[in-house]
Amino acid sequence: MIKFGKGVVKCRFLILILAFLLLIPSAIGYMKTRINYDILSYLPGQIETMKGQDILLDEFGTGAFSFVVVEGMQDKDLQKIADKIEDVPHVKNVIWYGSIMDFSIPREALPDDIYNFFNNKDADSQLMAVLFDESMSSDGTMDAIQTINDLVGKQCFVSGMASVNNDIRKLAENESVIYVLIAVVLSLIVLSLTMDSVVVPFLFLISIGMAIIYNLGSNVFFGEISYITKALAAVLQLGVTMDYSIFLWHSYQEQKERFDGDKNRAMAHAISNTITSVVSSSITTVAGFIALCFMSFTLGKDLGIVMAKGVVFGVIGCVTILPSLILVCDKAIEMTRHKVILPDLSRIAGFITKHHVVFVIAFLVVLIPAIYGYTHTNVYYDLTGTLPETFSSKVGNDKLSEQYHMGATHMVLAKSSLSEKDSMNMIDEIKKVDGVKLAVSMDSLTGPMVPQDVIPDDVKDIFKSGDYQMMVIVSEYASATDEVNKQCDEINAIIKKYDNTAMLIGEAPCTKDLIEITDVDFKNVSIISIAAIFIIILLTFKSISLPIILVCVIEFAIFINMGIPAYTGTVLPFIASIVIGTIQLGATVDYAILMTNKYKKNRFRGMDKKEAITDALSKSIQSIIVSALSFFAATFGVGLYSNIDMIGSLCMLMARGAIISMIVVIFILPSMFMVFDRVICASSAGFRNKIK
Repeated sequence: MIKFGKGVVKCRFLILILAFLLLIPSAIGYMKTRINYDILSYLPGQIETMKGQDILLDEFGTGAFSFVVVEGMQDKDLQKIADKIEDVPHVKNVIWYGSIMDFSIPREALPDDIYNFFNNKDADSQLMAVLFDESMSSDGTMDAIQTINDLVGKQCFVSGMASVNNDIRKLAENESVIYVLIAVVLSLIVLSLTMDSVVVPFLFLISIGMAIIYNLGSNVFFGEISYITKALAAVLQLGVTMDYSIFLWHSYQEQKERFDGDKNRAMAHAISNTITSVVSSSITTVAGFIALCFMSFTLGKDLGIVMAKGVVFGVIGCVTILPSLILVCDKAIEMTRHKVILPDLSRIAGFITKHHVVFVIAFLVVLIPAIYGYTHTNVYYDLTGTLPETFSSKVGNDKLSEQYHMGATHMVLAKSSLSEKDSMNMIDEIKKVDGVKLAVSMDSLTGPMVPQDVIPDDVKDIFKSGDYQMMVIVSEYASATDEVNKQCDEINAIIKKYDNTAMLIGEAPCTKDLIEITDVDFKNVSIISIAAIFIIILLTFKSISLPIILVCVIEFAIFINMGIPAYTGTVLPFIASIVIGTIQLGATVDYAILMTNKYKKNRFRGMDKKEAITDALSKSIQSIIVSALSFFAATFGVGLYSNIDMIGSLCMLMARGAIISMIVVIFILPSMFMVFDRVICASSAGFRNKIK
């Protein structure tokens, strides 16, 4: 590795020129990477609800819909609004009571449930259903939603999941740059407290910032990433990879003392030492992110691959770009030297080892309520209810609920060959299911009083196409509730009785699948991440006992972090329960590995138990605190600022998790070493010097 270090030092100007030139294609790649704002699109493609969505788009040319609540308008004005909306690109159809049959047919001829569905006389409002010719996650659909919002004015309110996705898009686009600015400013504050030069923190952030741009730019090869991945990638990469820069700087300072007056040689050796330490350290972090790729819900794969890639770019940047920047800016660094502001906390190491029994007892006392909280924290799956109250989709959904008592809307895809009798009987049975407000098919649309000939062809095309016919079911229950999940089960049982190939699709059935799939994912990802990191630690230390101790200590910190919401009454987004434990384990187990390495070396050199552990803690405590504070700084501000609850909650949990892991590693881990020292030395390689 020393040859590599010398090569970097020799080619430092070439490296910087190349690094800055690579920013150009990376920036282009970043701008060309599509962002997906539809969380439900990450469900596995082989499940029935997702297959049904594809059939709906392929056979009926409809991939999404929204309801528009129109207040205080006459029929003639309503017709004008409907015509304007129909002219919007990617709008396939607009359905309201005036479009179902010719104006010459009296409104009273419509079945009461159909007429009442579209009208609320008490609120003086009417309802329109807008169908789009692309999927809910497509840019075309969201652009159409935005155009409709701009078009219809203050009397119209657009609701539905497509409208929610559009609001999330606007919010995420406005906030994403601010996330990075907040993370950078707070990280600068932390680095200013812990570094001994004014210039060094800026060099760290330039190096890491370039690695982040490379990472985000290379996502263009995936075609698209989720908005959650886009929002979290920069702040997570900043927080997770800051350790590597700090390690290089400290190693460089040590080597400068060793090779006094020869900064190039000092940097070459610092790079060599950093590669060895950082690569082994980053493996656990990468393993944690790779574990997310084993989720059936492919949002985990999306986040896992991007973040694992980000760690790799961070390591490469740390041993190439950063040392080149430090050498080039050496004079500026020396001119801005100052005393480290953060006080030396190594003196508490002796206190911790002396009172280790107290901390072990504290561990045992806190463990039970932590596990209870961890297993009783509530999560939500409602993707629409956490946006700010003023957002158009939230206002539209509230109007829909208040004036029409509408929650989720389901669709049934059945064979077009299903007889009229079976179709009518199926609809009649579905209407009897609790919470069903409306159930309609082509055969039941007009009722016995009106022949189907009076139905416009474009309306007929909505309900029948090729081998399939579509039925629409409107529920009073909102998505992601126990009531609507039970309702979906009952409707599924009914439709399968008449057509065993029939499929129930829509937001609520998809969300029901999401609940069931992510529940399994949570267990699988936890097991895989723990097993992977357990094996890495086992191979690193050649020990049976250390993997158990280190993983248990970090898992204890995770239990506390994820258990707190159960006691504060906080409901977390479902994705938090899956990814936070894995990220916290992979990102903060490094703190424990750092201390364990020093403890191992001290025991090998012949120090007794207490001296070895105290020295290991005192020499690693500063690095652990700086690392945890950097992770905290990169995520805490974003968590406070973000109006997207899924992003805000994830960042707050990561920020809190970094601090909890720091406290647990500083106080609990050395106490565990004190208790299990004899077992560790007996079951681990390299703790005893046999020659001595």
